[in-house]
Amino acid sequence: MVTSTHEASHRIFQDRPELLTPVFDLLGVPMSAKASVSVLSADVTEIQPLERRVDTVLRVEPSDGNAFLLAIETQRKRDNRKATSWSYYVAYLHEKFSLPVLLLITCTDLCTARWATGPFTCEVGGWTTHCTHPLVLSPANVPVITDRRTAARNLAMATFSAITHSKNPESRAILEALLGALQEADPQTALYFSGLLEIGLGDTPARETWRKLMSFTNFFPGRGTLLEETYLEGQAEGEAKAILRFLEARGISVPKAARDRIADCTDLDLLNRWLDRTPHVRSIDELFAEGAETTADRTETGPEART
Repeated sequence: MVTSTHEASHRIFQDRPELLTPVFDLLGVPMSAKASVSVLSADVTEIQPLERRVDTVLRVEPSDGNAFLLAIETQRKRDNRKATSWSYYVAYLHEKFSLPVLLLITCTDLCTARWATGPFTCEVGGWTTHCTHPLVLSPANVPVITDRRTAARNLAMATFSAITHSKNPESRAILEALLGALQEADPQTALYFSGLLEIGLGDTPARETWRKLMSFTNFFPGRGTLLEETYLEGQAEGEAKAILRFLEARGISVPKAARDRIADCTDLDLLNRWLDRTPHVRSIDELFAEGAETTADRTETGPEART
């Protein structure tokens, strides 16, 4: 099942390619300081009855090197089926685009990360046909960022770090550093990262900590800042955009009527519920299911109320 943490952990690479440079430094992979990055289709389906989809596929074109593909997968727990799936993804993308492929796995669990490093081999009698060596990002190599100035220098990295270390005892210090950095950012950037982080923290205690830190009295010190005004006037709009963006990323069709319903909604509680559902729903009807059930409940209870 796709979780909110899963979605945010790879989606951030699509939206914020500046994250790639520090990530490659962490992994020890040579990477140009300047590179063009584009998002490719994640569909690796060859025949109609069997659908396969990589979480994220990026085409990276360094300014001083050859282009390559970066396939990104987020893994919550050990799954032995991935040993063949990941090898298939690499082989398929290599064949389809005629470019070398790097496979990057993101994990928030150390045991899962150790397993995900592989190598995953296809061999018979000691003869290896192919071998897959994923790159892995986890709490073991993603830095713990508890300094506000460090977080401000790369908000994408700081946000990814907070998601990766959501189970770390120091999570509050990490979140406080990021919060301080976001207070100095422009309003749109601050709203984007704060929303992405809340989704990425999933059902961990760190999410509740973040929500408390993001309360009005803590996040806005009452100085009448532009960020404060934007938050008060545009939070609903920002949440609606986030919902539509995540639905689009998951390939879920959103008819115009549904898009208008989301965009025009000003009920923050309802928008928050919809936002929490975006990683799990399979259709737009499932996103609005609560409203449909509530209507049905009222229809059923109406006659009883009158008797």
